[in-house]
Amino acid sequence: MGLVVAPPSPPPKAKTGRRRLAPLAAAGIAFLAAGSLGSGVYAAIDTRNDKRRSTAGKPSEAPPTAPPGPVTNVADAGQVAPLRRVVPPDVLAVRGGGGSISPAQINKISKLAKVRDVVAVAGGAVQLQGRGINTFAVDPSSFRSWTPPGTAKKTELWAALAADQFVVSSSAAEQLQLARGFQYPIVARTMPNLTMGGSGTLGLPGIDMLVSRKTGSDLGLVPNVAVMVNAPGANPATVVKGVGKILGGGANVVNLQEQKYQAPADGGRPGSYMDLYRQAATTCPGLSWTVLAAIGQVESDHGRNAGRSSAGALGPMQFMPATWKAYGVDGDRDGKADIMNPYDAVPGAAKYLCANGAGKGGKQLYRAIWHYNHADWYVQKVLALAKAYAARFR
Repeated sequence: MGLVVAPPSPPPKAKTGRRRLAPLAAAGIAFLAAGSLGSGVYAAIDTRNDKRRSTAGKPSEAPPTAPPGPVTNVADAGQVAPLRRVVPPDVLAVRGGGGSISPAQINKISKLAKVRDVVAVAGGAVQLQGRGINTFAVDPSSFRSWTPPGTAKKTELWAALAADQFVVSSSAAEQLQLARGFQYPIVARTMPNLTMGGSGTLGLPGIDMLVSRKTGSDLGLVPNVAVMVNAPGANPATVVKGVGKILGGGANVVNLQEQKYQAPADGGRPGSYMDLYRQAATTCPGLSWTVLAAIGQVESDHGRNAGRSSAGALGPMQFMPATWKAYGVDGDRDGKADIMNPYDAVPGAAKYLCANGAGKGGKQLYRAIWHYNHADWYVQKVLALAKAYAARFR
C-alpha cells in the first residue's frame, strides 16, 4: 500500500442511469482498481450487470454464503458482538471477471486438509475522494476476528461499521486526509454520503476500505467475490495450490504468510502473532521467539481458543489468574494488563519464562517450560514445535 497514482476518470453511467463500479484489472498476483490506493491482491471485478450470476452463468436467487463454521458471532439489535477469537488468515483468494465464488466451491475449500475456517465476502472497486479504492463488505461481528489483533480489539471501529459507517486502512486515512465522524460521497452503483467511522490496519494487501453488508449491497459490490482461509498447521503454499485448483483460472490466490504481507500495525506495533512473539522475545535475552510461538500454538492455537480451560487458565497464552497477577504485562500501554489481550499476554509469557531461567537455554529452558505446564510431554512438545518453527522461518 502507499502507492500514489493519478485519480481515475469518473465512472461511466449504465443505460439505466445508475452508476456502476469500475472493473478491476488484474496485475500479476496483485489486484488493483484503476488508480487504486493499494498494491495488493485484488482480482478483476466487473459489476456492469446488476444481476448476479453463478459460475454456471445462471442468475442466483440470493447471494451465496459461506458454510457455517466456528467463527460466527451474532450481533443483536445492531450491536457488534464481542471479540472472542482471533483467526489469522493464511490465504486470500479473489474471483476475477466480476463473478461470485459459488457455495459448492466454498464447501470444497473448507474441506481441504487442515483448513479450519473459511469466510466469504462481497467486494469491488469504488471511488472515494476521487481515487479508486478496493472495498470489502463484511459482517463486523465475525470479520473482526480475521483482522490483526490491534484492530480486532477496537470495538468502536466495528460498532461504527455495524452502524453502516465505513472504515479505512490507516494508510488510506492518511493519504486521503479523512477525518473520523465526517461524511464523504462514495461513488459506485449509487452515490451515498457515508460517515467515516475510523481507521486501522486491515491486514489485507490491496484492501483499503470496509463497509457493512447492507452498504455493500446498496453500492453494488459483488457477492462472495473473495474468500479468506485459515489453515493452522498447514503449509500456506499448499493451501494456495488447493484453493487455486478449486477456483480455476482467473482467480488470484495469495499466501498472506509471505513476509511482504507481514507489515507492522499502527504505530509500529506488531501486526500478527508471529510479530508479537518476535518482539516479546527481545525482552528476555537468550529466549528464542520460536519457544513463545510453540507455547502459543499449544495453549490456544495462536488465540483461536482463548477461553477458560478446565483448569481455569485464560487468554491466548493460557495464564492462571493468580500467575497473571504476578507476571501480567501492559504490553500495549493502555493502562491495564489484560489476560485476554495478546499484546499483554505474549510479553507476559516471555516475562514468566525469563523469570524461570528460559534465557539461559539448555536445562534452564527445559525447566522454565516445565514451570509453564508441569508435564514432561508438554516440554517435549513445545521444544519440538519450536524446532519446527526455527527450520521453517530461518
